[in-house]
Amino acid sequence: MSTASPAAPTAAAAQTPAETPALTSSAPKSPAPKSPAPKSPAHDWRWRILAIVMVAEVMDMLDSTVTNVAGPSVRDSIGGGAALLQWLASGYTLAFGVLLVVGGRLGDRWGRRRLFLLGAGGFALASLACALSPSPDVLVAARIAQGAFGALLIPQGLGILKAVFPADEIGKAFSAFGPVIGLSAVGGPILAGALIHLDLFGTGWRMIFLLNVPLGLAAVLGAVRWFPKDAPNPDVRIDLVAAALLTAASSLTIFALIQGPENDWPAWTFGCLAAGLLAFAGFVLRERRSPHSLIESTLLSNRAYKSGMLFGFAFFAGVAGFMLVTSLFVQIHLNYGALHAGLTLAPVAVGIVVASIAGFQLIGKLGRRLLLIGVCVNIVGLLSLAAVVTHYGRDTTSLTLIAPLFVVGLGMGGVFAPLFDVILAGVADHELGSASGSLSAMQQLAGALGVAGITTLFFQLAEHHSASYAMAVGSLAVAGLGLVAAALVFLLPRHARPQEG
Repeated sequence: MSTASPAAPTAAAAQTPAETPALTSSAPKSPAPKSPAPKSPAHDWRWRILAIVMVAEVMDMLDSTVTNVAGPSVRDSIGGGAALLQWLASGYTLAFGVLLVVGGRLGDRWGRRRLFLLGAGGFALASLACALSPSPDVLVAARIAQGAFGALLIPQGLGILKAVFPADEIGKAFSAFGPVIGLSAVGGPILAGALIHLDLFGTGWRMIFLLNVPLGLAAVLGAVRWFPKDAPNPDVRIDLVAAALLTAASSLTIFALIQGPENDWPAWTFGCLAAGLLAFAGFVLRERRSPHSLIESTLLSNRAYKSGMLFGFAFFAGVAGFMLVTSLFVQIHLNYGALHAGLTLAPVAVGIVVASIAGFQLIGKLGRRLLLIGVCVNIVGLLSLAAVVTHYGRDTTSLTLIAPLFVVGLGMGGVFAPLFDVILAGVADHELGSASGSLSAMQQLAGALGVAGITTLFFQLAEHHSASYAMAVGSLAVAGLGLVAAALVFLLPRHARPQEG
């Protein structure tokens, strides 16, 4: 589940003709003319621009949650084994996470408006390809394309918002993201279940992807009409070697974790894992030496920031794996339909929203202690869930799952709210864009690895023991990752970074 959006790096905008809205909001430093200068159209259109960016956020949020519910229906329709269920989630987040590292810089290089249009249009076409997929291989490829275009899309909208909103309104603009993302998190699984259950026009699961087509078209048309134009900046350099190493490291590792069980762990899967580790080591070495590193070099020696990255990796790997495993447990092993499964998972999303709202009010007072509280609450919920499914077994019902799932959600929301503000408190202002973008990318990559690892564990245990045993052990494994995250909290900055606006 995608829960946080990357902060896009700021970039100077080129001058544009008078009738074209410019990215910059500052007035020229030349003497004032006799008549007042006309107000930039970008500022007059800023709330419309915000609405278009929100459409893009909703598309990303829905696509990172709906496949958790839709997976079994997809498998029943076009075939595929356990690997398909994992790739539906991991393929999207893997591509999103890898390209997110360079997404903001691509906008700096080629223009944010241009990249937003490419991302929105590509996302809509990839969604159409998902809906029309005749086979598992085509669907997975289309999901990867969705993630790639999403990574181009999301950073550009946030960067443009920073340019068109004045300083005294930017906080109000960004505050709108919380309710929209929260509603998407709650409604996404329920919407997916309802669409599959209703089987509109005989489309079944395909409708969850078809919905993105009009949304993507609206984003494209709105961006063409209202987004400010900006010129490419040829001075921006991107280290493609580092990006390739990161892609190889992530892809090889996730491929081995997903395909290994499908093929009884042949020798080549361990070769892939070893190659992935070597590629990651190469990426770190390249980043330390490259003059155009994807991550600010000073961040690599910042203990608090590195600890924050490790904290986020452990926590989000557990979150992503848990959400998919829980959906598979209630659908495949409790025989719930898609709608029933979506409603069963709703307490998690409700808990996230409730705790996030409360957390935003407590960030300044509690700082990193809020992260520790959230992790501990999450662990309590996971332990409770393990106890419930162990006790009830095949007799587990939605009613018996409500309380532990709600507590799990409360813990997640308690971490989501302060995470970025606490971790970024330890970085300098000039490092903020790189630090926040890298943190968001890590979140996505951790989710892809978590889905691959936790679901592999689940399927292996379910095959040799029982689904209830597999669900219980999976919950305990996620709780173990939570304990790792809890230990890392004490290496983070004590107080949160003051919020903008």
